[in-house]
Amino acid sequence: MASVTLEHVSLRYRDGTLGLADVDLAVADGEFLALVGPSGSGKTTLLRSIAGFLTPTAGRILIGDRPLAGEGFSVPPEQRRLGMVFQQHAVWPHWNVARNVEYPLRRARVGRAERTQRVGEALDLVGLAGHERRDPATLSGGQRQRVALARALVARPRVLLLDEALSALDEPLRDRLRLELHTLTRELGLTVIHVTHDRSEALALADRVAVLDAGRIRQIDAPETLLSHPASPFVARFLSDATLVAGAVSGGRFRADGHPLELACGSLRGEGMRATAAVLPTSVRLHPGGGDAVVRSALFTPDGCDVVVDWRDLRLRVRETGTRLLVGDRVAVEVTDAVVYPEGDSPAAPGGTGPLRPRIVAVPS
Repeated sequence: MASVTLEHVSLRYRDGTLGLADVDLAVADGEFLALVGPSGSGKTTLLRSIAGFLTPTAGRILIGDRPLAGEGFSVPPEQRRLGMVFQQHAVWPHWNVARNVEYPLRRARVGRAERTQRVGEALDLVGLAGHERRDPATLSGGQRQRVALARALVARPRVLLLDEALSALDEPLRDRLRLELHTLTRELGLTVIHVTHDRSEALALADRVAVLDAGRIRQIDAPETLLSHPASPFVARFLSDATLVAGAVSGGRFRADGHPLELACGSLRGEGMRATAAVLPTSVRLHPGGGDAVVRSALFTPDGCDVVVDWRDLRLRVRETGTRLLVGDRVAVEVTDAVVYPEGDSPAAPGGTGPLRPRIVAVPS
């Protein structure tokens, strides 16, 4: 296996659109990294640049200690020894399973006996032992995706790249393959870079998650750190559905604009400093039986309800694990904490201490 390094990588398309902007990234040998972000954020561009389908206009890409791309040169994809699985499995319907899986070995002119052995090993790894002669038309969608995964693994890649590889599958099949992929990649010690639009999938599978926006990595951290210490309002909103509240800080207190929400943040000093508070759905408690907030939507989940409430012209997203609420219910709102960011999208408080976790001191009735 191998590490993956990007050094000041930028990529601008021919029409002038910026795909990547000065990206630095180091993926350790054997690490599972997930890339998430809104549409157009650059996550697929980054993955395709590593794969060799796109060439950076600045910077370098290295696998291990070998440069694979940079200004003026790019090693072809087939010479990079990478495995890649796409959203659409691209299993050729006119070839049986074994012929599909052995395709990379045929291109590499591997002998027949070794091909047969390695195809059998790859199919065994993905749970398809004995399926060599099966017609792809007789396989389920999940089985065809396993064939695509076996084809990526049979060449013994240094790095496995996954481009929305599970998103076309239905639940609970996707959930089962997610668990199997998690186990398989760790047993093999594979270095994996996984692009997904499913935030829960990224948090569940990855050792670290990189959140991208406008071609830049806005934060890269372990899943638990991303959730507890989002580096900016953007990360808090995108990854955790936080409600962003504009306001100002004076005398160690955050006060929302045009709303009675008030937070204590004693370690943040300044008078009239503009700031944004990110209120996470898990940091709000709803108390039924009357109040100054109204439930606008309530979607049932296995853990409770995903609720949206209007609270004095502030619309809050809430993860409610207690009483099942109904649209139109009046509730009292309690905010247990928030993350306050001075000066808009500043990633850290003065002094470099990172986002603050103030506690609520009063919630107006």
